[in-house]
Amino acid sequence: MQPGDGAAEIIRLRVGGELVRCLDHLAQEEPLEIRVRGRSVAVTMRTPGHDAELAAGFLVTEGLIHQRSDVIGINYCQAGAVANGENVVNVFLAPSVEVDFERLTRHVFASSSCGVCGKASIESVQQHFPPVESVLKVRAKIIACLPDRLQAAQKTFAKTGGLHAAAIFDSRGRLIVAREDVGRHNAVDKVIGHGFQQGRLPFDQHILLVSGRASFEIMQKALAARIPVVCAVSAPSSLAVEFARTSGQTLVGFLRGNRMNIYSQPERVRS
Repeated sequence: MQPGDGAAEIIRLRVGGELVRCLDHLAQEEPLEIRVRGRSVAVTMRTPGHDAELAAGFLVTEGLIHQRSDVIGINYCQAGAVANGENVVNVFLAPSVEVDFERLTRHVFASSSCGVCGKASIESVQQHFPPVESVLKVRAKIIACLPDRLQAAQKTFAKTGGLHAAAIFDSRGRLIVAREDVGRHNAVDKVIGHGFQQGRLPFDQHILLVSGRASFEIMQKALAARIPVVCAVSAPSSLAVEFARTSGQTLVGFLRGNRMNIYSQPERVRS
């Protein structure tokens, strides 16, 4: 099985037919606790795999870390110290990195369901991450090809049908990294975390594609990584559009076949 791929015995039924017992592939979902210097700062439900990338991406998008030298190491906690060491990671930061634990543990921007309000939230995020300035131009036909390229990389989704995905592409449409997760925000954190660990940030000449909708949270994470173009297969939220317009980001939604909607900064998309 692929990482993040589980299995369970089910009853398959077709109306008017017989009951059939078989195994079905399921997307795995388990909690991950992220600790910084031994102190818990977040718990997220995620698909196991690439956990160090997830932790790094989360801290990048929270504005805590900025360059590879900020992190000494990211390790699972020893099983003797916690019930399940593989579901707890500890991030060891360089002594020079200052941590505002009070701000981190409030999770102000952790979820689109946490009750954030429009303009106040946008202004708070932009205090940490100024608007994007990028000369990137991308041809529409390249953008139109990206969903198929992402789908080809979704090995676990092909078996389970139960995972979101995010991918980073360069301006020519070449896949840099793709990750799957039960949470779309986790998938985005993983691809950003990959870029951080590989020393590739900022992604200011790149495109982020998400398999579902584009939310405020997705846009602010992309802004933290300095991503100028964000594409979604489905719809954006109203706050995502407002955020993109004030953050200098190009937001593309309903990217299907040769059609797409451009909600902000259309000058980056060439026909």
